[in-house]
Amino acid sequence: MDLEIRGRNALLCGASRGLGKAAAMAVAREGVNVAIVARSRDMLERTAAEIRDATGVVVTAIAADITTEQGRAAALNACPEPDILLNNADGPMPGDFRTWTRDTWIEALDAMMLAPIEMMRLTVDGMMARGFGRIINISSRSVKIPQLELGLSNGARAGLVGFVAGLARQTVHRNVTINNILPGIFDSDAQKRHIEGMLDDLGKTFDQIWKERAAGSPAKRYGDPKEFGAYFAFLCSAHAGYISGQNLLIDGGSYPGTF
Repeated sequence: MDLEIRGRNALLCGASRGLGKAAAMAVAREGVNVAIVARSRDMLERTAAEIRDATGVVVTAIAADITTEQGRAAALNACPEPDILLNNADGPMPGDFRTWTRDTWIEALDAMMLAPIEMMRLTVDGMMARGFGRIINISSRSVKIPQLELGLSNGARAGLVGFVAGLARQTVHRNVTINNILPGIFDSDAQKRHIEGMLDDLGKTFDQIWKERAAGSPAKRYGDPKEFGAYFAFLCSAHAGYISGQNLLIDGGSYPGTF
């Protein structure tokens, strides 16, 4: 299938590794020029080179902290008129809510709710004026299946999802869609960090927890980031203009509910 997005421009936050990198690679393979943003310059440059070598598209690497005004300005200076926007931020390590302070919560909100909202504010009107836009936020299945140790992520990401529910209904008539992808367990750095944060509380080895989590999925495995990338690319396509305001699970069937 031709996704009909060749030549468009994507601004992809948190795209130097993991699911963000998979998303960037997938749209680049469709001929989209990509500007990738992350804090770590070394990893960012390696990823940019890998995407260029694999696809031949224009790849711009922006080392910036998207939670700051300066970081957002740097990203938009590099890609001032994005057709596609990805908002993606690592969740904090698992923990006990009794130890979280107001500063802890503000940091989580900045990364997972407020920065994505600001990026949407800065780009959505231009997309509407041009008659095409695809905004996708990588959230988490934890907004539908809350886990206590992920309370910071549960709260901040649920706030973002709530905000998108209103905005997405105001933009789709101009062919600008906004959706949230809710991934389950994927073979990614973020998943490994999550498990590492559980070791002390569970008293098990990393390998034990890794295998148990895979066995607990109906799919009996972790998701492949390439599967995520393909899903992302379709939602960015010209064929997905009637999908907006949705919270879309990609979790191997792990969510137990009917709705």
